[in-house]
Parts: sequence; structure tokens; C-alpha cells
Amino acid sequence: MVPTKSTGGVSLLDVVDRILDKGIVINADISVTLVGVELLGIKLRATIASFETAAKYGVQFPFDLQMNEKLLKEAKEDKETCPRCNKVSAKEELLTTGCPWCGWVSAKVLQVLSER
Repeated sequence: MVPTKSTGGVSLLDVVDRILDKGIVINADISVTLVGVELLGIKLRATIASFETAAKYGVQFPFDLQMNEKLLKEAKEDKETCPRCNKVSAKEELLTTGCPWCGWVSAKVLQVLSER
């Protein structure tokens, strides 16, 4: 089998959205030794994620980062995944108005609209 490039590929926006949604953690330990003696040791931990994802997994922010308490509270509020597009939105928003990304509407909203 020969690998082929599909025409319906993933855009850069999709890749960035997925990285920020799921997050990436890179751990690296680098050491330079000479005759069994460590001359240089570097430990690196890099995290790439949205504030929402980082708060969800308990990643600690730098101490000098000025975070708005309201934004931190919003990042920790109840979130839910849209069943159609799998984007994460506020649970209350999905149940009362629908998905802001793809337009999916919950059964609860459909019932209210049909009663009108």
C-alpha cells in the first residue's frame, strides 16, 4: 500500500483547536556526563493547553501570572461536550440554547420551541 494524501485534510485551525482542547505536556531530562560525573543537568517541563484545560487537570500557573478570578471560575465551571461536533461548551448553554459551534439543539430546547 502506498500512503496517499487525502483531499479532506485537517486544517491548521483544527490542529490548534485540538491541542488547546486536549493539551500537550513535554517532559525532558537532559544530562551531560563525563567519566560518570554529571557536569550539567537540565529538567524541562512544558505544557501547551488552554486555561480551561490546564485548570481542569490541575496544572499550576506561574506565581507571577495575574489571573482574573472571574476567568478562573469560568474555566472550572461545568462543561459538556456537544454530541455532534465534540466541542466543549458550558453545560447550561448547551441545554438551554444549543451548541454555539455547530448549531446542535438539545431535546429540551426542541420541546420548548414546539410548545410555542
